[in-house]
Amino acid sequence: MGKNRIVIVDDEPVIRMDFREILTLNGYFVAGEAADGFDAVELCRREKPDLVIMDIKMSVFDGLSAAEVILSEGLSDCVILVSAYNDKEYVEEAKKVGVMNYLIKPIDEKSIIPAIEVALSRNEEMRAMKSEVEKLEKKLEDRKIIEKAKGIIMHREKISEEEAYCMLRNMSMKKRCSLRTLAEIIVKTETVAV
Repeated sequence: MGKNRIVIVDDEPVIRMDFREILTLNGYFVAGEAADGFDAVELCRREKPDLVIMDIKMSVFDGLSAAEVILSEGLSDCVILVSAYNDKEYVEEAKKVGVMNYLIKPIDEKSIIPAIEVALSRNEEMRAMKSEVEKLEKKLEDRKIIEKAKGIIMHREKISEEEAYCMLRNMSMKKRCSLRTLAEIIVKTETVAV
């Protein structure tokens, strides 16, 4: 797999050109460039980049606002904000929005490449954790619906919890469907019958 796809956003063409050169020399693919936050959001909708490097201060739509939209809409999971200002207020806002890093201009290869590597690495870790959480949530949902179906069978058949579970499992194997699917059907039919 090739290097990550990056979008560069800055209202100064010279800075975009410098970033492009540094990124390209280090094997990254520049998926696009934008001069303001509005164009950045549209570009990210189209390109779904792995990372966005964006200036904070831009006309039309600033970098903080654009980062908020990009991250909340899942257009990219990873944003690095760049600023000429080491202003605590900007840093706090950047943290609230959920950006991966905040760099102070002037930016050179020695500062941007490690920042990109760390941001992308953290993003991969977060993606893996998110996936794990989603799997656990699905398991919990499966368990809840199966427990509910088991309760219905116990009540209807006047049998023990273990017998109800065995009955569910056997029906699931006979019908060649998952326990969850079978449990959903049982719960739905019970709700309709009431």
